[in-house]
Amino acid sequence: MKHQLFQPCTIKNVTLKNRIVMSPMCMYSSHEQDGRVQPFHLAHYESRAAGQAGLVMIEATSVLPEGRISHEDLGIWEDDHIEGLKKINDGIHRHGAASAIQLAHAGRKANLQGEIFAPSAKAFNSSMKEPVEMSKEKIESAIEAFRKSAERAEKAGFDIIELHAAHGYLINQFLSPLTNFRTDQYGGSRERRYLFLRKVIEAVKEVWSGPLFVRISGEEYHEDGNTMDDFLYFSSEMKTQGVDLIDVSSGGVVPASIDPYPGYQVTFAEQIKHGADIAAGAVGLITSGVQAEEILQNERADLIFIARAFLRNPYWPKQAADDLGYSLEGPRPYTRAW
Repeated sequence: MKHQLFQPCTIKNVTLKNRIVMSPMCMYSSHEQDGRVQPFHLAHYESRAAGQAGLVMIEATSVLPEGRISHEDLGIWEDDHIEGLKKINDGIHRHGAASAIQLAHAGRKANLQGEIFAPSAKAFNSSMKEPVEMSKEKIESAIEAFRKSAERAEKAGFDIIELHAAHGYLINQFLSPLTNFRTDQYGGSRERRYLFLRKVIEAVKEVWSGPLFVRISGEEYHEDGNTMDDFLYFSSEMKTQGVDLIDVSSGGVVPASIDPYPGYQVTFAEQIKHGADIAAGAVGLITSGVQAEEILQNERADLIFIARAFLRNPYWPKQAADDLGYSLEGPRPYTRAW
C-alpha cells in the first residue's frame, strides 16, 4: 500500500517531503515583549523539523505591535525581527523540512495595554477591551503592514506564507457579519466583507511569489454567522487571486460552546476542497497515522495539520509511521532508537 501521508507534495516552487504540517500555535515566549525570537523558539521549531515534519509553520506572528494577541507574541513589524526569524529558518531547513510563517493581526482579540483596533467598536466579551473602529487610513496602514511583513518573511528565508483569517482575529472580523457592522465599502454584503482580505492578498502578492496559504474558520457556531456557502464564496475568490491552499479550522469569532471530537473539523476542509476546487488543509484532533491516512486516501484534504499532538510529541511523524507500518527515515543521531 502506498501511504499518502509520506508522499511528497509540490506547491508552486516548494516540495514538501511529506504531507505532515506542524500547525501554527502561539507560544507566548517572546519574554522581552518586543516580538523577538528567544532560544526557546529555536529549540521548539527545530525539534519538530528533526522529528520529520514536512512543513513547520511558526506561530501567529504579528504584522503590527497593536496586532499581537499578547505582549509575548512573535513580531514581524520591523526589520530587526528578521535576524531571529532567519535563525528559526536555518534550524528548520537543516532537517529537510520546509518552513512557513503565519502573518497575523489580532484586532479586537488583542489582550494588550493601550488602544486596540477592529472593523467595528464591539468587544469580544465583557472581560475584554472595546476596540476602536478602524478608520479607512487605519485599514490601509494594516494592509501595508501585511505587505511589508511579507517582504520581511522572504528576507528571513520562509518557503510559505499563511495569512491568519480565522479564530476571530482581524481578517476574520472583517469577513464575519457577527463582528463587522460597517456601512462603508468594507462592510455589509459578503462581497464587501471580503474586501479587506482581498486587498491584503493583493498587497502580499506584490512582494511574494511563493506559495500562499490562508487559514479560515469554516464554522462560526452561531446561527447568524457565515455559512458554508459564504466560505465557498470566499475560497473561490481566494483561488481566483492565486491563493494555493485553504487551511480550515473553526470557531473563535464569538464566544461559543464547542464540543470537539476526533477529526471534528475535517468535514469543513473537505467541503472547501471539493466545493471551491482548491487544495485544503485539515486540522482538529487528528492524532494518529491511521486517521491522517484516511483523510488523504479519501481525498478529504491535501495536507494534515497537526497541533496539540506535536506539542506532546515532537516526533509525531515517527508515531504515525509506526501506526501505518511505514519505515520512516529519521535523524542519523537517533538511528539506534528510531
